[in-house]
Amino acid sequence: QVQLVESGGGLVRPGGSLRLSCAASGFTFSSYPMSWYRQVPGQERELVADITTFGGKKYADSVKGRFTISRDNAENTVYLQMNSLKPEDTAVYYCYAKGVGGRPTYWGQGTQVTVSS
Repeated sequence: QVQLVESGGGLVRPGGSLRLSCAASGFTFSSYPMSWYRQVPGQERELVADITTFGGKKYADSVKGRFTISRDNAENTVYLQMNSLKPEDTAVYYCYAKGVGGRPTYWGQGTQVTVSS
């Protein structure tokens, strides 16, 4: 059974940090590019960061220099380190496994991040 389980969300003050984790199981994690998305109610889901199977990274302009995506293939986990958090970073954050070459895609259930004083 495929699972993507996010954790690490919560309430943090502006300027603070959080580290999100996404633990994967039930598929060959190392073969999948991984992403973090976020969504605010009433808005479309937004791509935050990508990491390829080889460790190449891309970020949305809104988080460049503040967020860092990483992966540990031995632990089947992808991370999102979020620093200098702003109120506009408040959203539900989702982990996404991008199927390529005909493979299926997978979404996690999401974890809430709230940035507020």
